[in-house]
Amino acid sequence: MKKYFILLLGVILITISGCGKGSNNTNIKDSFVKNNGKKDSYLVKGTMDIVSNEDTFTYNVEAAKSKDLYRVNLTNTINNHEQVILKNSEGVYVVTPSLNKSFKFQSEWPDNGSQGYLIDSLVRDINNDSESSGEKTSDGFIITTKVNYPNNANLVKEKIYLDDKENLKKVEVLDSNDVIKITVKFNSVDYKPSFKDDYFKLESLIDTECCKEEETSKIIDDIIYPLYLPTNTYLNSKDTVNTDTGNRVILTFTGDSPFTLVEEKATAKSEFEIIPVYGEPLMLSEVVGALSSNSLYWTSNNIDFYLSSDKLSGSELLTIAESISAGTLSVVGEK
Repeated sequence: MKKYFILLLGVILITISGCGKGSNNTNIKDSFVKNNGKKDSYLVKGTMDIVSNEDTFTYNVEAAKSKDLYRVNLTNTINNHEQVILKNSEGVYVVTPSLNKSFKFQSEWPDNGSQGYLIDSLVRDINNDSESSGEKTSDGFIITTKVNYPNNANLVKEKIYLDDKENLKKVEVLDSNDVIKITVKFNSVDYKPSFKDDYFKLESLIDTECCKEEETSKIIDDIIYPLYLPTNTYLNSKDTVNTDTGNRVILTFTGDSPFTLVEEKATAKSEFEIIPVYGEPLMLSEVVGALSSNSLYWTSNNIDFYLSSDKLSGSELLTIAESISAGTLSVVGEK
């Protein structure tokens, strides 16, 4: 009888120990979704590392939500280049304050893809993946789920790291080879933030004292070429066109996957400029670009790049764009 009593007591203790908050592999997913899925507002601060080829680009990130409004401040820690992704009732904007300009999109962002720095995006990823899983670790929990990056199919899953109190600590996005390509570290999460009345308005990002005209050279002396070209594609022509403010370089690539690359010195506008785009914001390694159905536009190292093709997908345009960096003065596949 004594032996049976000890066995019964052990079963009771095991059962009790398994009923704590987030204490097992399945509960942690439900608990995270329950605690975060209906948050009307939050403000998170942290860093984001993006790995591209052999380079790592680091951003300081501030991501804010208030009901259906979003604002994400991204600052490149290497060159202090800042961009802001803003969603309000008027549309979606990608603002570059140093150039006094913004792209404006009629877009479903951020609902149309995974965003590792937005809490409700993490909740959506979990809910969309019936095979998502949770596990207990020595110092907290890990939730693993599929991701949706429409223009980067190589990113397939993410790991969401929580501490032992289920506080969000880190997100890792991995490729099909289980290599970490994006890491978001959360330094603070505030679920009851207070925002200024104009915080989610475009006007709050316009600096009227910014961007006075400067007498600087607007001539491109060194042409920058992509290190990656699609198979059976090569440089066909290289033209330089003089403009009112400098020059414009036009590179035409032909073959199985033809495309055109235009380069021009970026100039800050004396008046704030809004450029309509029928497409989506797209996160490159070091900047946020504007992707349409057949083109990609971005500014890097004070150069405006415009990449277009009626043959390439958005994912293929992204791959070419990621291979372009300042100082790349040789071209693969010239013929």
